[in-house]
Amino acid sequence: MSQLLRVHCFNVSRDGFGAGEGQSLERPFGHADPAPLWSWAGATASWVNRTDPGGTRGLDDLMTRDHTRDIGAEIMGRNKFGPQRGPWEDHEWQGWWGDNPPFHTPVFVLTHHERPSFTLADTTFHFVDATPAEALARAKRAAGGRDVRLGGGVATIRGFLDADLVDTMHIAVAPVDLGRGERLWESPDDLLDRFHLEAVPSPSGVTHLLFWRR
Repeated sequence: MSQLLRVHCFNVSRDGFGAGEGQSLERPFGHADPAPLWSWAGATASWVNRTDPGGTRGLDDLMTRDHTRDIGAEIMGRNKFGPQRGPWEDHEWQGWWGDNPPFHTPVFVLTHHERPSFTLADTTFHFVDATPAEALARAKRAAGGRDVRLGGGVATIRGFLDADLVDTMHIAVAPVDLGRGERLWESPDDLLDRFHLEAVPSPSGVTHLLFWRR
């Protein structure tokens, strides 16, 4: 099979928002409390950010295990990397994740303001001013035959959807409303012209939406 562009464990509220308004260094999700969006993933045994033993098994854990399966590179938008806007003023700040980011692959950060690549542990961040198609081509070359994960945020996913480049998506819908912010969709049915969709409710309260190309 050819390399796929996959979205995994991307969380939205019941009214379709992936983040709130007013992102800052202290509040990566803006006005939104990230706990209701992410608690299902953080509770699982396989969550990529888990630092202690334990965690739940079952459906939610199956979804988090797939997050890293056969992934060779990631693409993310600048707003996922950090809250800065415009030209980079501080090259010392190297993302939200500390000295050991959870990606463990090359990461391509989409930005109109490029900066030198750098490596933390086994993750190298590249900053590229490119179209979705150009960025995907670079990420596929770096992935060594494995798939590419599209990490977000909302505007980045929408851009790749608009370019018809996304092959599969897993979106976890949390039972909360944000009211405003970065909206992925009015309804997941908006994508049914291009994707099959299966909705799988979880005992944790989230509903896992699985999309794959028609």
